[in-house]
Amino acid sequence: MNNTKTDVAFQQWRLYLVLFFMFLCVLAIAWKVGELHILEKDFLQSQGDARTIRTVPLVANRGLITDRNGEPLAISSPVKSIWVNPGEIADDSSAINQLAQGLGLNAEALALDIRKHRAREFHYIKRRLSPVEADKILSLKINGVYGQQEYQRFYPQGEVAAHLVGFSNVDDVGQEGLELTYDEWLRGIPGRRQVIKDRRGHIIEELNTIQTAQPGNNLELSIDFRLQSLAYKELKDEFVMRSAKSASIVILDVDTGEVLAMANQPSYNPHNKSNITDFSVFRNRAITDVFEPGSPMKAFTIAAALESGIYNPDTVIETSPGWMMVKGHTIQDIANYGTLDLTRVITKSSNVGASKIALRIGPQAIRDVLERVGMGQVTGTGFPGERAGVLPNHRRWSDVETATLAYGYGLSTTALQLAQAYSVIADGGIRKPVSLIKLDAEAVDALPRERALSETVSGQVLAMLETVVDPSRGGSARDARVPFYKVAGKTGTVHVVGKFGYEDNRHNSLFVGLIPASDPKLVVVVIVYEPKGSEHYGGQVAAPVFSRVASGAMRILNIAPDDVPENQLTQLTLL
Repeated sequence: MNNTKTDVAFQQWRLYLVLFFMFLCVLAIAWKVGELHILEKDFLQSQGDARTIRTVPLVANRGLITDRNGEPLAISSPVKSIWVNPGEIADDSSAINQLAQGLGLNAEALALDIRKHRAREFHYIKRRLSPVEADKILSLKINGVYGQQEYQRFYPQGEVAAHLVGFSNVDDVGQEGLELTYDEWLRGIPGRRQVIKDRRGHIIEELNTIQTAQPGNNLELSIDFRLQSLAYKELKDEFVMRSAKSASIVILDVDTGEVLAMANQPSYNPHNKSNITDFSVFRNRAITDVFEPGSPMKAFTIAAALESGIYNPDTVIETSPGWMMVKGHTIQDIANYGTLDLTRVITKSSNVGASKIALRIGPQAIRDVLERVGMGQVTGTGFPGERAGVLPNHRRWSDVETATLAYGYGLSTTALQLAQAYSVIADGGIRKPVSLIKLDAEAVDALPRERALSETVSGQVLAMLETVVDPSRGGSARDARVPFYKVAGKTGTVHVVGKFGYEDNRHNSLFVGLIPASDPKLVVVVIVYEPKGSEHYGGQVAAPVFSRVASGAMRILNIAPDDVPENQLTQLTLL
């Protein structure tokens, strides 16, 4: 009986002991729960949020590029890119096959690519799909496959404005042209938002926007797309017809210095660059390529002669027998022009006449004029790869160097630089900066203006340049004429340097024109590099392009004619 009581007491003691330990466990759990909910609440909440709340970027669209009239030249369209978390999908062959089929990819190559990047959490599969295409893939709900909104650059005018506008890459960063120059201005500022994701990375709920995405700034160019299209078409037609190496054209506004059109050949499609192997096609040759300008420099030789006081427009120069020797080098004209006055040296484009002037007034007088009109200096557009050309400054000038400088050899320039130099003659001797960006009235008024030539000298040279396009006065550029408008200009036919010096059968053909000559509004420079065929003179190749472009430009810009015959003017007045 005592044993029974002892057993009962032991069992009760054991029960109490178990209950005591259970009480301690409950107390410990209660204490821990309280500690977690009260003392460590903030820490645990932040840790939990870190595993569910994510900050995701908000993509900012790139700024719009337009011409001066608001015509879009570069816009950003919303697209979606498909990406995967390789760790979630690498071992799921059926999911990879389904993804490959939906995207039109090779399943084996896709699987290899995903497994290769297994260690990463983010890997693009296909970028810049249309939202419809991307949503089709995402609707399959394949584990580890996600979408990301982006923007794709689109160039509505294609190759017509490609060299000037340039292009951006797949990450929307400017690579060429003004897309590169103004990349920081055009690029937007990405935003951020908080979302709740599940363990598979799917967004369950959007919480709030931390920072709103700011779109990039718009860019309004100086070009007029109507003129750009016209210039591009006419230049391309001539380039193809002449089987030329390349070609460029620039149209410059005399009053403001704005570039109204700039085109090059060959061009390229900014939407399809995958098959391009010759990357020189991306160059904006009107700004980056230099050449010896040849005869257009005679206008500035004449300006230097007039400034010297030794010459006036009627001064007579003997060019017979059509050639001259300078230190063993022959300088010759196309024909024996005999006795010429200063004006007819320009009209006939006499190398002998220009050389005799240069040898008399000296090289520094000519070089000084060339420097004042901008030769040997960048135009300041900020365009990537812009070249300054070369304006020589020898310590001692030889007679040959002096003579060749007078008719445009021994120095180099770009098409844009040449347009700026001729705008000085067109604007009464005033030099102003060149702009690829549209200028408002206030900006035009604030332009720095330097007097490079006197108004008298620039007016005299302008009048001489008119004779070049006048067949009744023996001008060499009759094909540059524009009906009902007076034109001033200068042709150029320049031998190209080859392996053994200047080659007789390779030429660059140029024409620089000012229209309307009575009060020039536009300067147009046309250069065709190495045209093939029997015709290669500037008056035969480049001048007709000027005529067609200038004629269209006068209509587009509604510039009044200044050369209407009196009988037709009377008829127009009566109408």
